[in-house]
Amino acid sequence: MTAIVDSSVSRLRPVAMAALTTALGMIPLIFDAFFVAMAITIIAGLMFATVLTMIVVPVLYATFYNTDTA
Repeated sequence: MTAIVDSSVSRLRPVAMAALTTALGMIPLIFDAFFVAMAITIIAGLMFATVLTMIVVPVLYATFYNTDTA
């Protein structure tokens, strides 16, 4: 359990910063009629994948391998 928490904490900042900078870079494309659908899809996908990577994967790992919660 300690390894799961430590690895999640150490990877949170790089993963979140990469997703956030890419999502912020897509904001100007929201105002373009041609690229709006692509920009919204990329932003939503990045945010969903970040949550999936940072929360769901460690929880599933702890569940499948029956790690001790203490």
